[in-house]
Amino acid sequence: MKLLKVVRAYYGVIFLLGACSGSDGKVKVVEVVEVVEVVEVVEVEKEVVVVQQVTQVEKVEVPVIVPVASGLADNIQVTTRPYFLIEGLGDGELKNRLKACSEGPFYKTDFSIAHRGAPLQYPEHTKESYEAAVRMGAGIVECDVTFTQDKELVCRHSQCDLHTTTNILATDLAAKCTTPFIPANIESQTPAQAKCCTSDITLAEFKSLKGKMDAAEPMATSVAQYLKGTADWRTELYASEGTLLTHAQSIQLFNALGVKMTPELKSPNVSMPFDGFTQADYAQKMLDEYKAANIAPSHVWPQSFSLDDVTYWLNNEPEFAKQAVYLDGRYDDPAFDITREQTWQPSMQALSDAGVKIIAPPLWMLVTEGADKNIIPSEYAIAAKEAGLDMIAWTLERSGPLASGGDWYYQSITNVTSQDSDQLKLLHVLAEDVGVIGVFSDWPGTTTYYASCMGFSASI
Repeated sequence: MKLLKVVRAYYGVIFLLGACSGSDGKVKVVEVVEVVEVVEVVEVEKEVVVVQQVTQVEKVEVPVIVPVASGLADNIQVTTRPYFLIEGLGDGELKNRLKACSEGPFYKTDFSIAHRGAPLQYPEHTKESYEAAVRMGAGIVECDVTFTQDKELVCRHSQCDLHTTTNILATDLAAKCTTPFIPANIESQTPAQAKCCTSDITLAEFKSLKGKMDAAEPMATSVAQYLKGTADWRTELYASEGTLLTHAQSIQLFNALGVKMTPELKSPNVSMPFDGFTQADYAQKMLDEYKAANIAPSHVWPQSFSLDDVTYWLNNEPEFAKQAVYLDGRYDDPAFDITREQTWQPSMQALSDAGVKIIAPPLWMLVTEGADKNIIPSEYAIAAKEAGLDMIAWTLERSGPLASGGDWYYQSITNVTSQDSDQLKLLHVLAEDVGVIGVFSDWPGTTTYYASCMGFSASI
């Protein structure tokens, strides 16, 4: 860059103006000096440094304090169950990683979903079972929804399971059952019979019942015998006072406990419409009870095995439908083959195109046995992910002892399942390799321990 530099110079010019005579008679010469300023402009080459201000943004990790319901923040109790399972694992990275988390901290996550509460040891769908699940860190709790004779919504796994999940047969309401108790015939080896439905009784009558462990003695000759039958790997310790809840009461309880909710709209066992109550009325009423309680749709995951129900929510309740879960029961279709994608109808892409965002199959459909005798994602899981579907798996801790290869839930990995601790290997594959967003469990302490140990996001 060129700058102009000003140079100033001064020159003196003498002019003789004349002479004059002084008082002493001498002649004096007077000099008058005129000073002239000369200004010279010179071009100078000079480098100019231009300073530019730059703003740099740096990412800083800031701790986030998550508010939780009073009394629960420092008191998540995963119980001793996960410790027992961890000890049974073979030596290796997974065992070492899980053991390193033995002192916590443990916290609620949406990954840990309570299946009917904590029915491994508590009567399912009871207040006590739900509270136990939340104490174990479940961030989402399930109420299976069905309806009574007067079309009120209640929490039951099936519309017709009261004879195995409550004390109804030991009360005067037994006479109202679809099929009152019929004793077993020991001579012919004919099992006992009973069928009691929520649609057999009113809401007021439903509330008078007590929950029990879901079981029955098939060869019972008396009601007292029939009401027993709990598997020896479960317990009767907490089955004396199971408090049944309406769907609305479950919403109130879950909200007070600071957890999110996943209601499942159960398929009716009665013909629909039921006394004018249509399937659409039923699907709408379930969500209306959340709106009446001012529950944000983001805290609700409505579920159904019926794609028609999910479609109804997509068309009529789009905010709730954002987290609607399609429970995949296509395995009941005789044409369904988990190894042949063309038998999965509708296809994964068709489900996604229809607006379904979350699919929830049983555990076994998401995994298979690998060449190295390990557990790997199934073609089903890969296809669901490629179609953009999120996945939720069900149900961990629902089976009995796994020493013989597991039960229905483990049918695709029987050859690599030989002990109870193997469910932690399965859980790890589901989380890390399949990429499920949540796992239903009959004992949420196990999934809470795992999710907390792996640093999953806290439930907010």
